[in-house]
Amino acid sequence: MADILVIDDDASMRRLVYRILTGMGHTVQLAEDGVKGLAAYRRTHPDLVITDMVMPEAEGIETIWEIRREAPTVPIVAMTAHGDSYLRQAIVLGATASLEKPFQPDELQTLVDRLLIA
Repeated sequence: MADILVIDDDASMRRLVYRILTGMGHTVQLAEDGVKGLAAYRRTHPDLVITDMVMPEAEGIETIWEIRREAPTVPIVAMTAHGDSYLRQAIVLGATASLEKPFQPDELQTLVDRLLIA
């Protein structure tokens, strides 16, 4: 199974994603903003990153940009409840895939499986 980093300022969203991914057998690290997420990424180099787009400190765009500069091939999922424009921008700046909140658990599971197999 994979090591996955989840970055989101919403504690309930972090818990939800954690439960879904650990239920799939993955190891999950959590960070509540982009600054802490980047530090966690640099410490552990996870197999997959899932990041919210709108957060304090460093937003998802900045987080994606920094991770992509350091790791051109790591899969990154951008997620937001703030609409398609954020998600399109994330893809242009290096996210591998996007997920609009709210989502169903099976949507996240399918996306994670697809990205880890690729």
